[in-house]
Amino acid sequence: MISEKMKTLVAGSSAIRAMFEDGVRLAQKYGAENVFDFSLGNPNLEPPESVRQAVIDVLAEDSPTLVHGYMDNCGYPDVRQKVAESINRRFGTAFSKDNIVMTVGAAGGLNVIFNTLMNPGDEVITFAPYFGEYKSYAANCHAVLKAVPADTSSFQPNLAELEKMIGPKTRIVLINSPNNPTGVIYSEETIVSLSALLERKQKELGTDIYLVADEPYRELAYDGIEVPYVTRHYKNAIVGYSWSKSLSLPGERIGYLLIPDSVADFEDVRAAVSTAVRIMGFVNAPSLLQRAVAKCLDECADIDFYDKNRKALYEGLTSAGYECVYPQGAFYMFVKTPVDDDKAFCERAKNDFRLLLVPGSAFGCSGYVRIAYCVSPDTIRRSMPAFKALMESYTK
Repeated sequence: MISEKMKTLVAGSSAIRAMFEDGVRLAQKYGAENVFDFSLGNPNLEPPESVRQAVIDVLAEDSPTLVHGYMDNCGYPDVRQKVAESINRRFGTAFSKDNIVMTVGAAGGLNVIFNTLMNPGDEVITFAPYFGEYKSYAANCHAVLKAVPADTSSFQPNLAELEKMIGPKTRIVLINSPNNPTGVIYSEETIVSLSALLERKQKELGTDIYLVADEPYRELAYDGIEVPYVTRHYKNAIVGYSWSKSLSLPGERIGYLLIPDSVADFEDVRAAVSTAVRIMGFVNAPSLLQRAVAKCLDECADIDFYDKNRKALYEGLTSAGYECVYPQGAFYMFVKTPVDDDKAFCERAKNDFRLLLVPGSAFGCSGYVRIAYCVSPDTIRRSMPAFKALMESYTK
């Protein structure tokens, strides 16, 4: 018999993965060309050629131990130094290898930092809509996830509501920008105001509140919009990153945590993170991918591909009568449903029109659906009649 904890987690298993699995079933029944799967944020782009070559070059190195062996829990020192130098070049910072911990993707990094910072019963606060797995990551360390209700006019964080929710047990405020599922980028003004609020609440409560930025979509920003770097504005800021999207490597599970010297109890935090990487079962981030990404730190997938999809999908959906905020980054569109019950809307879309969408309630914001446009342009083009017919099934 499985544990009571796992019973709860299985019951609340990811709606995104469930929809993806439905897509596999429908494709087998009707043919893949007749199913329009917008459920999973799985890039429809090959990694840059330089990434493939980097893997080949690493495998050709003379020392198998250097490529496939164990290393420091935090990762290869030379890789971490290269990552730190890349960050410094781009954001005007002054980090070193001691501030970088290589992780098993962004999810692994978040689980590590959650377990490092939070005791059972502590709270992490995030902003709706949010990636649904955050709730499970908090549960993994017996902490509690609380969500600030969404400001659906802009999908910027509602700081007035956040201030009401912060209390003595608040340990982490978690942000995700560019945001999954809205594609909104949190503005510089928002980050500055958020930082000032957290500074004020730390003094008021006499506690340390860490701002954790989950940034797997940082490089996917359009129209010249810059994603603010949180360590410039708040001393207790920690960044989690993954190359899953920027290099189209989601299955390789490679990322890092950036922990500045300025965070409270830096030495203790860093030592605990190094231990957590090992005892949580990761042991270390994949050695081959550490070596490979270190050769590709200035590379990025073809953002223009996603931008064209963004424009085509937005134009098609709005022409068909849908409402949504025009995404500034990532590769998701968060679309208002013509009825309140977003789950029923997704079921109709799937069963009657073979459109696979994820209900906004899975992200803590009902009345919307998430559409992942990291698909082929042909999928978007061919899906438009189905989207139009779906809307007409309500408006008529």
